[in-house]
Amino acid sequence: MWRALRCVCVYRASGSKLSGSWDGPAAFMSTLLINQPQYSWLKELGLREENEGVYNGSWGGRGEVITTYCPANNEPIARVRQASVADYEESVKKAREAWRIWAEIPAPKRGEVVRQIGDALREKIQVLGSLVSLEMGKILVEGVGEVQEYVDICDYAVGLSRMIGGPILPSERPGHALIEQWNPVGLVGIITAFNFPVAVYGWNNAIAMICGNVCLWKGAPTTSLISVAVTKIIAKVLEDNKLPGAICSLTCGGADIGTAMAKDEQVNLLSFTGSTQVGKQVALMVQERFGRSLLELGGNNAIIAFEDADLSLVVPSALFAAVGTAGQRCTTARRLFLHESVHDEVVNRLKKAYAQIRVGNPWDSNVLYGPLHTKQAVSMFLGAVEAAKKEGGTVVYGGKVMDRPGNYVEPTIVTGLAHDAAIAHTETFAPILYVFKFKNEDEVFAWNNEVKQGLSSSIFTKDLGRIFRWLGPKGSDCGIVNVNIPTSGAEIGGAFGGEKHTGGGRESGSDAWKQYMRRSTCTINYSKDLPLAQGIKFQ
Repeated sequence: MWRALRCVCVYRASGSKLSGSWDGPAAFMSTLLINQPQYSWLKELGLREENEGVYNGSWGGRGEVITTYCPANNEPIARVRQASVADYEESVKKAREAWRIWAEIPAPKRGEVVRQIGDALREKIQVLGSLVSLEMGKILVEGVGEVQEYVDICDYAVGLSRMIGGPILPSERPGHALIEQWNPVGLVGIITAFNFPVAVYGWNNAIAMICGNVCLWKGAPTTSLISVAVTKIIAKVLEDNKLPGAICSLTCGGADIGTAMAKDEQVNLLSFTGSTQVGKQVALMVQERFGRSLLELGGNNAIIAFEDADLSLVVPSALFAAVGTAGQRCTTARRLFLHESVHDEVVNRLKKAYAQIRVGNPWDSNVLYGPLHTKQAVSMFLGAVEAAKKEGGTVVYGGKVMDRPGNYVEPTIVTGLAHDAAIAHTETFAPILYVFKFKNEDEVFAWNNEVKQGLSSSIFTKDLGRIFRWLGPKGSDCGIVNVNIPTSGAEIGGAFGGEKHTGGGRESGSDAWKQYMRRSTCTINYSKDLPLAQGIKFQ
């Protein structure tokens, strides 16, 4: 499946930390959405008023109870009891015990279990996609598409389970074989963000599992119900196969659990999706113990339209990339560079296109644009708009909070800023598009690369030479380099990730599976001689 919905990124809801909060007694009242008839489908996922947020073969949790809210109306959905540090430690112990069983199972048979997980997700795709829409806030087609992404990576992993391995290399010594042996790292910790609460876990989990690893997941507290629902689906598959549930453990929690994972030497690889600010802290904690981390951090992505661009492609691409998921993807287009000869026309077309966006409850099938995830995100949106104005920008569309329940803001277009304006170099997780004029290729390629992040980028042109210069060493410095398509929309067969402050990690396809394994170079002497290095001979 094309990743039209693809992007992983940052949890911005409560500043720099992934933390939950106590919401008071009102959340315990019968006003919970789960108790209302129109939301009875939530119980099809095994959810109830209060849910246990720890799974390691059995369900539990001794941490604080938090309430999650629907971004479309800010009404409470249900409650989740988070993990305590003691719960985390117990889950690590059980996961490592489960690894001893899981690692012994042949990779193709592990792939069969992952196939069953994909099938189980298929059966729940509509109801789970509806939960994503309800709790995260993205439109329904994106919520369902995100679950489909997990299904697709399971399908991909099944085939990969018969292909992972290293080469047999020619040895310079007679009677010797030289091989690369790949083994699982062991326990993979997975910390995910609110904006892709199913797919990001899936990209990591499916590949890590077929490689022979066990997984310990901590999702964003504000999407804890999704984490619980997904884990219940996986747990049933493991149970049916008479396998330890701790192979796919869950510890819902806040910054205390995330810090414990980063510092824990028993976590052999920590995959972290989130902000660059928090990712740097994670990287330092993991590196301090000489551990391994896989970082998928922020993006400040640009679309470039040259004078020969097909504007019938540019306008819908910029629209989709800038306002899809209400600007809450790490591959969201935040900068639009337009050649001076097409600048005014594209801006006018974009304004007309923005005016046609259908806004409403994200679970309504006709809606294309939903709310921001939290009230804090709305405040950050307003702050960025004001900063853009102070730095010389002009808001030519949007810029305000919508007068309706929930966390809705107007998709926004800002022109007139300098290419190196501070706000344009700041990733704001909101639907704000900064538009710039440029004169020539060298200038705009440099502007694309001048931001600290290096996730996704795209040019629109018909010039074949320019296309290959863009793809080459002096072109885009991003991990995703597109031509005539938006900045979002990757396919699972390719590795996903970015450079510089985006973290350098790679997930999903190509050879990203190697991040979840350790490599050994093995020399086997099957002769009766012992040729030593450098020709040394002991008499």
